[in-house]
Amino acid sequence: MKRNTAGKVLLLIALSSIASLAAITFFIFKEGLPLIFKVGIINFLTGKEWSPSGGEFGILPMILSSVWITLGALVIGVPTGISCAVFLAEIIGDKTRLLASIPSVVYGFIGVVILVPFIRETFGGPGFSLLAGSIILGIMILPTIISISTDSLKAVPDSFREASISMGATRWQTTIFITLRAARTGILASVILGMGRAIGETMAVIMVAGNALNIPHSPLDPIRPLTSNIALEMGYATGDHQKALFATGVILFIFIMILNVTATYISRLGLKTDSLSKGQNK
Repeated sequence: MKRNTAGKVLLLIALSSIASLAAITFFIFKEGLPLIFKVGIINFLTGKEWSPSGGEFGILPMILSSVWITLGALVIGVPTGISCAVFLAEIIGDKTRLLASIPSVVYGFIGVVILVPFIRETFGGPGFSLLAGSIILGIMILPTIISISTDSLKAVPDSFREASISMGATRWQTTIFITLRAARTGILASVILGMGRAIGETMAVIMVAGNALNIPHSPLDPIRPLTSNIALEMGYATGDHQKALFATGVILFIFIMILNVTATYISRLGLKTDSLSKGQNK
């Protein structure tokens, strides 16, 4: 009886969470879609001018800024994160724990005080740039990638390692060709979650990216991603301007949904491949 009651309570909590997300999604689309239809989806996505007071609602510079800063963060964060995960899981074991509770504003403050002046003095430009944002985001996604990748590597059965070593492989060869391959689905999930963190981050990016409404042509150019634009202008936006920010949220929502669906498909494909491989080995 108690189990049935607990199950019903948990089901109610789960349904309430889903209902809340559905309500938020409905509100965003309700507020944003009219502006998209008014301006035109092509004009909204490919327009290069963002001037709400003048009736210009083009978000192409912000889309490209979001894409480039996310790719930059992945270039920095993925190799570093997976390398750290291998070190933690395969070399030092349970002796070290990763702390991931640093607020994003602290990352942004460190970026403003240390990273931005360093970029300005070393490479030129204003310092507030795509490069600065990519480095900060690359560091911020490390805890996500490292923790999930470490758990995935530790979940690989020891029999895999023992079988590889018994066949004459070195520990390094076993890690590269056996352990990492067996844990690739979990590692991919960590990369996808890290990408989601990079796309959705706002405060740290606002502090170091420069917030310029231009298409970036260099890593040293200042940028303004989609999330930063919403955060910077929502406080004073009214009318079509406010609806345009909701429309930006719609595009961001769709972009993240496509990313999640792609990640789910790749993960399932990886699991299917693993199952086929195990069946062939048997």
